[in-house]
Amino acid sequence: MNKFYVISPLVLCAIFGVFYYTFVQEQDVKIAKEKAEKAQKAAVEKAKKDEAEAKARADADERVKKREEEMAKKDAERRAKWEGQGKEIADSTAKYNSEADRAAKSVAELEIQLADLRKKKEIAGREAFELQKAVELARIAKRNAELEVQRLHAMVAKRASESSAAQLPPPPVVAKAP
Repeated sequence: MNKFYVISPLVLCAIFGVFYYTFVQEQDVKIAKEKAEKAQKAAVEKAKKDEAEAKARADADERVKKREEEMAKKDAERRAKWEGQGKEIADSTAKYNSEADRAAKSVAELEIQLADLRKKKEIAGREAFELQKAVELARIAKRNAELEVQRLHAMVAKRASESSAAQLPPPPVVAKAP
């Protein structure tokens, strides 16, 4: 009986070994197949991933190129606008400078005219003052002449009244009738 205890486990172990060996071989085939499938799937996924990355890079490059074109266009527009505004400012500055020069010349001419008019006004004021002075002196001379005439008239009248020739003879005496 003792042998039976040793032989049956050995036989069972050998059967197990055969089954295990076939199972391991099948498993190795399955694992190799799965690895091949996984490698194929990985290759397909990698190809898809590479394709997607290439597409993404192309899109990114296109967007970068588009953005650079837009920025260049905006920069060109901004530069053109700035140059246009600069030219406009320069033109308006030149225009206003010429107007300022014209106005300065006009102001200088008007100041000269104003100085001439002030001189003429001063001369006219002096002439008017001289004429008023002459008129006033003429009035004073007239009044003095009138006073002199009145004084002479009064003196002549006084002498005439004091003189005997200017006195009336006494009235004749008339006889009274009886």
